[in-house]
Amino acid sequence: MGREHLTNDEFFAQLANLFEHNRKKGHGSVYLTQKRLTFDSASTPPSPTKVSDDPLWDTHPESPLPILIRASNNGSAKRKGTDREDISKIVISTVVKPDDLDGFYGRYADACKTGMTGLKKRDRKKGKKDKKKKKVTP
Repeated sequence: MGREHLTNDEFFAQLANLFEHNRKKGHGSVYLTQKRLTFDSASTPPSPTKVSDDPLWDTHPESPLPILIRASNNGSAKRKGTDREDISKIVISTVVKPDDLDGFYGRYADACKTGMTGLKKRDRKKGKKDKKKKKVTP
């Protein structure tokens, strides 16, 4: 939990490196997560006023909250009988302020698109043939 957050520019540089690292290895996944940062250790937690009619009263803070963005490769140990090597886990994170969200998500989408260039196109013909075979059988 004592991990430092990167600046947004550093995060995008490290994210590009993470995608490139996985592309060179020829396997692996990059996990991207995001969540609302409800409590910053440098300040006091926000205290929204409770409304009796609203069961989700705590989801409406007085001021917009920042977003925590994380990326990891979910490194794994070498499995018995596989040729994959032991990969150390890489985790990077950044905090995005509410005012910077639009610009950040534009760059985030571009980074994700460039990271997906090595994906193979899905083969849909196989599924259609299997469905026809199942329908023909009486």
